[in-house]
Amino acid sequence: MSFTLCTSGAATAKAGANVSGTLLGNAAVLDQFSQETEGFINAETRRDWITAPANAASSGALADVSSSHIANKMINYDMGGYISRLEAQTMLDVNADIVRKGIAFLSKDEFQEKM
Repeated sequence: MSFTLCTSGAATAKAGANVSGTLLGNAAVLDQFSQETEGFINAETRRDWITAPANAASSGALADVSSSHIANKMINYDMGGYISRLEAQTMLDVNADIVRKGIAFLSKDEFQEKM
């Protein structure tokens, strides 16, 4: 099981109360989402966060970015349970903004040099 950078509960919370119950019961798909997200973060920041220790500042940022990225995958998996597409789209937009800003922060050379 993956979920090295965040908990599945954090990702589920960011996906919202109307996330697919079928998805929540599918550990294999959730694990795949987590592994894809960890690879994405490592590639975007040019650092292996899975094997490299993280300090408190980066640990929180990694958890935030990871859970938001996974949440977007969960929302996209099945939008049928959401009250409207606008509800789902708003959550996608909020999570995408967290991912964008977090990746920019984690990618900064001056931040990584302090690690």
